[in-house]
Amino acid sequence: MEFDLLQNLATGFGVALTFQNVLYALAGVLLGTLIGVLPGIGPVPTIAMLLPITYALPPVSALIMLAGIYYGAQYGGSTTAILVNLPGEASSVVTCLDGYQMARNGRAGAALSVAAVGSFVAGCFATLMVAAFAPPLAEVALKFGPAEYFSLMVLGLLAAVVLASGSLVKAIAMIILGLLLGIVGTDVNSGLPRFSFGIPELTDGIGFVVVAMGLFGFAEIIVNLEHTEKREVFTNRVSGLWLKWKDLREALPAMLRGTAIGSVLGILPGGGALLGAFASYTLEKKLAKDPSRFGKGAIEGVAGPESANNAGAQTSFIPLLTLGIPPNAVMALMVGAMTIHNIQPGPQVMTSNPQLFWGLIASMWVGNLMLVVLNLPMIGIWIKLLSVPYRLLYPAILLFCCIGVYSLSNNIFDVMMTVVFGALGWLFVKLECEPAPLLLGFILGPMMEENLRRAMLLSRGDPTVFLTRPLSRSLLIAAALLLLLILLPNLRRKREEAFHEA
Repeated sequence: MEFDLLQNLATGFGVALTFQNVLYALAGVLLGTLIGVLPGIGPVPTIAMLLPITYALPPVSALIMLAGIYYGAQYGGSTTAILVNLPGEASSVVTCLDGYQMARNGRAGAALSVAAVGSFVAGCFATLMVAAFAPPLAEVALKFGPAEYFSLMVLGLLAAVVLASGSLVKAIAMIILGLLLGIVGTDVNSGLPRFSFGIPELTDGIGFVVVAMGLFGFAEIIVNLEHTEKREVFTNRVSGLWLKWKDLREALPAMLRGTAIGSVLGILPGGGALLGAFASYTLEKKLAKDPSRFGKGAIEGVAGPESANNAGAQTSFIPLLTLGIPPNAVMALMVGAMTIHNIQPGPQVMTSNPQLFWGLIASMWVGNLMLVVLNLPMIGIWIKLLSVPYRLLYPAILLFCCIGVYSLSNNIFDVMMTVVFGALGWLFVKLECEPAPLLLGFILGPMMEENLRRAMLLSRGDPTVFLTRPLSRSLLIAAALLLLLILLPNLRRKREEAFHEA
């Protein structure tokens, strides 16, 4: 087993360390850090914008670059949180609490260093977890039939409801809307168009990139244009980037605990990295000898959450690579990138395309090392970027979005559809509906339908097939228990409190 793992990792490093892939990893982590630093852009819109570009790249290089953007954004988000008290990325919200206070106390360098070291330690451990746990999980997944896949997707969507912030009714409504949008197009079995309303462009279905870019890219821009707050960079020159032994001694236990929490929560559907950061902060506060230090510049309050959100970002690849189920919006976009290259995400990736699977895992180590080496010396550049006014950024972002969408099929209809989804995305923000469950529903909808119909065909129309097969039954029982848990008033109140604090 150990020998196999080492052999597989050697294959992976052979792929990840080619000159071309190192360059794409570097481009990904730099771009990820950049969008993490700039508040209000985030990895989801950026990856959505870059999906069309990946058409021209080899599959491994495309996924290495997109993965780099994702975990690079987790790093970059902490820089803005510490220096400007604005989370550049959702999971950096917690870092603002103590990171900004450390900067105010003249310890911005120590805060940035501990965030970078914590992220590196967590990233390396989480990548090891992906390498160790993905193969056995994929072997189990190979035993899955259509009934098991359908039940697993039901469980995944319900878990996404539990972990989505805001109203439960709204989260369920968003998933159902996503499922409905996913079935627009030609019916696979009968070949008849469904919900296309006589529009020829809709007979192929709604493009994934169109939905993602509209709901996240365009909507994000519209929402950001409404905010007129001035960004005040707290410190123009950061010194003291070398960590003192005392700081490291205080931060190390928090880093290790944060890594463990983030690694476990990252596997769950929903916002694993965000949940991990909050859970880690709460734990550190409970374990601290003097909890009153938190919120006033406690170094553990930066080390724990930063480690947790990076570990969560990387272990979220486990359900994607083993089961083909995306646990969050970024992973849903990765499914889109794989589909563009005719790769069906799931357990067969490991056997049919080991170069891609292990190359992607090895590239995470390479990327994490690059982030530590590059990020701290480049702090000055990131600080200058923070002063760029948003009114100069958004026309360029919009232009790239439109060019990207148009290049998908050289069709102006796609651009118009993206604008419609952008307006919808803005409306969802106003109504406080989270668009991530819609994207998960949209991705899983066609897969769910296909597996449901296949299971019914194989059982000759007998719906009890989902309950007679042991694995499928277990997954449906877990889904039912989850639904009961959601409906418990006590749990609902606790959940609302947690998100309210967030």
